[in-house]
Amino acid sequence: MSDQLLVEIKNLSKVYDSGKAQVHALSRINLDVYNGETVGIVGESGCGKTTLGRCVVRGIETTEGQVLFHTEQDGTIDFLQSSGAQMKKYRKDIQMIFQDPYASLDPRMTVFDIISEPLRYNTKLSKREIEQAVDRIAEQVGLNRAFLRRYPHAFSGGQRQRIGIARSLILQPKLIVCDEAVSALDVSIQAQIINLLEDLQKEYHLTYLFISHALSVVRHISDRVLVMYLGRMVELAPTEDLFANPLHPYTRALLSAVPQPDPDRKIHRIVLQGEVPNPAAPPSGCHFHPRCSYCTERCKKEYPPLVENNGRWVACWNTAAVR
Repeated sequence: MSDQLLVEIKNLSKVYDSGKAQVHALSRINLDVYNGETVGIVGESGCGKTTLGRCVVRGIETTEGQVLFHTEQDGTIDFLQSSGAQMKKYRKDIQMIFQDPYASLDPRMTVFDIISEPLRYNTKLSKREIEQAVDRIAEQVGLNRAFLRRYPHAFSGGQRQRIGIARSLILQPKLIVCDEAVSALDVSIQAQIINLLEDLQKEYHLTYLFISHALSVVRHISDRVLVMYLGRMVELAPTEDLFANPLHPYTRALLSAVPQPDPDRKIHRIVLQGEVPNPAAPPSGCHFHPRCSYCTERCKKEYPPLVENNGRWVACWNTAAVR
């Protein structure tokens, strides 16, 4: 990881209007992403992880905010506001790997056509050059080039995910959003795909936003971890710092559920009370307070700001008590 900024996410918000109520899927997310790093994004289902990833790649339109992309030729551009030639120019630099390795692949297209499609639409390479590029990337992700004329149904889940990775890499992007990229795979296959992603990161100097609910995987692959709850950031810290000393009560509860390889090591499991609140009618004050054992009257009335201390960010009124 370098100290060179690649992407600045500023005040990113996404609101869905259901007619009867507004659902705040994302609320003012701020995150700096550096060249070559992996930022893990974790939280319960419905916390906004996938919405954040899809907003960054413009898979869905945001309500407000910016994704500032630092380019070599044009300086800093707002990727969300770019259009026309500029959009086409930088669209290839921000790609996504999807959760379901089968649903994200067109069953009517051969593997060769799936991987080569971005090249056909975004470059002026000859047919021979496209074939060479596809052969090269297939070999790098561990796909047998003899099978490129087959269709996705002929492949296993792990092989399909390699196809998805090859498709996302073919344009040589700078940032890849991995949306639960290994959650649909067996544990042994997960390890292979994680190792592949790490090898590709080193070779291509890639930057990852790694969205996952598998905390052990996030700990292995991430440089920093962002914890989200009900569409908001609650903690951001270097990976080992966060796992060694979580400062937010929600982070502590999440980490207490991670299985431990040592059966003799006793871990105090924190069981959260109640369900995740309805995002259309969130609790007053800190949204986590109805489930928090450290809750005070202030927590019920005021939402805590995200405060930085020694490179760590946390949104909690009672950080000292949590320690």
